[in-house]
Amino acid sequence: MTKKTIQIKGREIRIIKEQGQEMFCLTDIAKTGTGQPRDIIKNYLRNRATVSFLGLWEQMHNPTFNVVEFDHIKNQTGDNRFSISSKEWIKKTNAIGIRAVAGRQGGTYAHKDITIHFTTWFSTEFYLYLIKEFQRDSQKNLAWHISKITDNIDEVRNLLDTIPGQNVDRNRLEKGK
Repeated sequence: MTKKTIQIKGREIRIIKEQGQEMFCLTDIAKTGTGQPRDIIKNYLRNRATVSFLGLWEQMHNPTFNVVEFDHIKNQTGDNRFSISSKEWIKKTNAIGIRAVAGRQGGTYAHKDITIHFTTWFSTEFYLYLIKEFQRDSQKNLAWHISKITDNIDEVRNLLDTIPGQNVDRNRLEKGK
């Protein structure tokens, strides 16, 4: 598990990477609000639209998602007596989109898609700053990839010249023969 952080509105948001997926710390995001972060996340999880979204996301990405238990949870949402923690959600449904990490550096982490959904529910302002950060990160990644291609342009050209069926006038390898 690798760790990194991003800065949004002067707040550090932790990111862990597991099995090739980045998971953003919802606890860090919830700390920007009023109240206990765990309570904010529980309130998010008791919302009918949230449960429907999470269930659909899991069905799309998780072949071992417990749909029967999900339906049971979904039927309880909207009831004032209903509450569920992220740990309970994970345990009951075998969810992979949310991860509860225990310990001093722990918190509730979520896949990028779920993080975006959480921020739209939690704070429109924070959501917009998060989107800006994602766009900035995307531009940075694109610039890095372009620099790697241009650093190795001769290798790329030689590789392209090996593709069969090219116009001989454009193929540097065939021109020299």
